[in-house]
Amino acid sequence: MSDSSLSSLGIEHFSIWGTSAAIATSDSTALPRARQLLDVVLEATSKSASRFDTNSEISQLNAAGTLSASPWFLELLVQARHGYELTDGLCDPTVLGALVALGYDRDFDAIVATDDAAPATMPAPGWSAIGIDDHLVTLAEGVTIDLGASAKAVAADASATAIAAELGCGVLVDLGGDLRIAGPAPAGGWPIGIAASAKHGLAAAEITEIVSLSMGGVASSSSMVRSWQRSGQRVHHIIDPRTGASALTPWTLVSVVAPTTLEANALSTAAIIWGEDAIFELAQRSAQARLVRHDGSIERVGGWAEPRGDDGS
Repeated sequence: MSDSSLSSLGIEHFSIWGTSAAIATSDSTALPRARQLLDVVLEATSKSASRFDTNSEISQLNAAGTLSASPWFLELLVQARHGYELTDGLCDPTVLGALVALGYDRDFDAIVATDDAAPATMPAPGWSAIGIDDHLVTLAEGVTIDLGASAKAVAADASATAIAAELGCGVLVDLGGDLRIAGPAPAGGWPIGIAASAKHGLAAAEITEIVSLSMGGVASSSSMVRSWQRSGQRVHHIIDPRTGASALTPWTLVSVVAPTTLEANALSTAAIIWGEDAIFELAQRSAQARLVRHDGSIERVGGWAEPRGDDGS
């Protein structure tokens, strides 16, 4: 992207939900209104899906087992079901019990290594444990859910498309690495840096690759970033619902480009769990993907472009 096209952009970085986020518009004058529209979606998502807020809808549902849900919470559930079906059940909101048992029962920054042994595990209940009848949501006895694998992505999708529709400009919304592009992109597309961490202000060396995108969603999942110790054993936040344990995987980082951020997020999460089968499964779903092994070697699927040269070509 040329310096002249960069100068016309509006970009704002901020923090939310314990992670870094950003919004950018192809017309800098549209940024203030775009941020207002984004904040509406972010506030609604926090009220619906934050499991660390005891007053959120998901906390009330998990506590009571039933809830008369708001339209936005219902939309989050509908999209979570789409991610579940797209991945043959591997992107599963009913893994919360396993996450809590492993110690992920608070904001991630507050998790500490413990001497407690890793708990015995069992398969997640699956989507059949969630009932939706009009606005009434019910959970099977003893089941709790977490929308952490999908709510950020849905918020990125919804806000980016709403901003582009109202303002008529290109927009990029990045919520902790769940990124959505909508509207007319700048010349040459939006440059997207791929890195294991989603924090703002990454050193150049931490950005391992840059891709240019003009539409759709991109998301990355890592088995290394959100990890901690239980009795000397490394565990991480991507749970294999078939076992209830942290996924055993050859991949440290999987990045996926898909038509929506929800789909990119679901597929990148599932790829960690699929292991070696991810190369086949992603290709079957027509996804573009970049998968990094523990030894640093990289697999590319679905036409994911080779990295740009130092001159940006």
